Amino acid sequence: MPTLPYAHADDSLRALAGQAEGFGRHAIGGLHGRLYHVTSLEDDGCGSLREGCRRKEPLWIVFEVSGTLHLSSFLMVSSYKTVDGRGQKVKVTGNGLQLRACEHVIICNLEFEGGRGDDVDAIQIKPKSRHIWIDRCSLRDYSDGLIDITCESTDITVSRCYFSKHNKTILIGGCSSNVADRCIRATIHHCFFDGTCQRHPRVRFGKVHLYNNYTRNWGIYAVCASVDSQILSQCNIYEAGERKMVFMYLTEKAADREEETCGCIRSEGDLFLNDANPCLLSGDGVDQAFKVHEHHAAWTVEPASDSLREVLQVCTGWQSIPRPQERLPVVGFRCDHNIFDHYLL
Repeated sequence: MPTLPYAHADDSLRALAGQAEGFGRHAIGGLHGRLYHVTSLEDDGCGSLREGCRRKEPLWIVFEVSGTLHLSSFLMVSSYKTVDGRGQKVKVTGNGLQLRACEHVIICNLEFEGGRGDDVDAIQIKPKSRHIWIDRCSLRDYSDGLIDITCESTDITVSRCYFSKHNKTILIGGCSSNVADRCIRATIHHCFFDGTCQRHPRVRFGKVHLYNNYTRNWGIYAVCASVDSQILSQCNIYEAGERKMVFMYLTEKAADREEETCGCIRSEGDLFLNDANPCLLSGDGVDQAFKVHEHHAAWTVEPASDSLREVLQVCTGWQSIPRPQERLPVVGFRCDHNIFDHYLL
């Protein structure tokens, strides 16, 4: 049976930091900060997730409660934060998380469901955010997207997430006029796209590495390459339902170009099931796709196989795992209903 990467990251609480693979591998979250305990599922106030995420200092945020957190507006996550849902079952609904002009953020082991309103995404990453890692989250049924990566945000990894009951799943690069999005680099690996309609992902301009994902029964297409995008699809499993087209190419005109162009997709070791049709373009466009080893040296990739497909159906999304122990406690102090523990690292 294939071994999923960084399983050792659950040995101790902060071992998670720096364990992402791919373009988001440098994300450390709140590694060098205090421990912040979420003791309230209220939208705001002392002990709430919003209170922890707005603080400017690095924090490793953990939950002492399980349940549903209904957000009345986007919850802004500031730099150097880890939002660590291991050990509890927390569902975010009503609105989503927004990572604006921030860096070194880790979001782990949460559920997102039922976001409503105009332009409401489960996780919105823009503008100019970097070193972001989204890991082991379940995402479904939002009014807009589940994850948007736009406006020059880069060095992002999405791993072991479960996507279901949704239309526009992951958007990378928001519009053809924002040519600065050529800086975008993202990795999506070991994710399960279960009957979602489209955008697994849809990409403009950016460089995107997809590997060891399982996408089945999509509604329109699996992966879309639009203006100037470069996508490497490596050892993924594409299992068609009624719609057989795996890869779509949409032409758009970049603001600094005279003619419309699409992107390129290079497929290496992918497994196509149930008459899934990759419809790959040939020629120079494919050769222009980026080489991963020119950006980072190593990643954990398994052959696309039935055993990998079985693993991804049970080991993606929110996981019922205990919160790992923190090490080297030094001192703690209490503020109303919220507890801060200071730890040596």
